[in-house]
Amino acid sequence: MCSPLHLRWLVATALLLAGCSTSALNTNGNDASQATFERLELRVNQLEQQLNDFKGASAPADSKTPAGPIRSLTLRLGTDDDRIRLYWGDGQTSDLACSQEGKGTWACG
Repeated sequence: MCSPLHLRWLVATALLLAGCSTSALNTNGNDASQATFERLELRVNQLEQQLNDFKGASAPADSKTPAGPIRSLTLRLGTDDDRIRLYWGDGQTSDLACSQEGKGTWACG
């Protein structure tokens, strides 16, 4: 997902570059500054597209991880079926087997 920090950096970079292109307007004439502005606008659009692509990225279709957030989990220890069970937002469950590694120490996964 795209974080607000990434968006802030993108906006700050665009403003900084826009400020530079405004200075170019006053010294280099309209044609050069227009070309600079168009390149800047193209680059900002490319960065926005990359952020949108990154934000929309999801797990591969063959992934074993169910879609959605974890809704809850349960831990079962000291039984024949020692495990952590994850309850996913989409209704699926996943079990992670647990074993005792020492006195009071368990490893699950």
